[in-house]
Amino acid sequence: MKTLKIDQLRPTQVTHGMREIRDKTKAYRSLTGHDLEMAIAEKPVPVVLGPGGAPFVIDHHHVATALWRADVKRVPVVLVSDLSSLSTAGFWLTMENNRWTYPYDAHGRRVSFTDMREHVWELDDDEFRSLSASVRDVGGYEKTAVPLEEFRWSDFLRRNLPLPENDAEFDALVRQAVKLAKSKAALGLPGYLGPSD
Repeated sequence: MKTLKIDQLRPTQVTHGMREIRDKTKAYRSLTGHDLEMAIAEKPVPVVLGPGGAPFVIDHHHVATALWRADVKRVPVVLVSDLSSLSTAGFWLTMENNRWTYPYDAHGRRVSFTDMREHVWELDDDEFRSLSASVRDVGGYEKTAVPLEEFRWSDFLRRNLPLPENDAEFDALVRQAVKLAKSKAALGLPGYLGPSD
């Protein structure tokens, strides 16, 4: 399987969840040798080649960032599409049409593609992105193959819950968010499970 240096990978989103990255980084740092190699091989990073042949990450931004923070320099990649022949404008239009990019900041506001970061580890922290992952991890909704599902959940939670100011508030918010995720208000979101019996 082909590998690329993590510092070559270009992000296609503006935010990520630092809580999730810290947890993943800690997990990767706890592994050595064959165990670390297997963990890295489990999550190849899907990329699309853009203008100039630059590899743009369309999933696993958190994985790539956590590995970089754990001093891993290269990751296996899977080529999803080669759009290197397109103009910059045509590239981003195609990326958006395929739902391979999410140009929104931590407040849910659209940003220009020219404001995309250069490296995966430079993304802004979005507490609601971490919250959506935590809610999924404790069974608030199911993981699906729907592109950008975590961001749809993040935006839903952002509209309905206050921004946590510290770890205790975040932990309390997870419980509220799970209830909200299983309510009728979340009907239609990917992985929706409905009320618990």
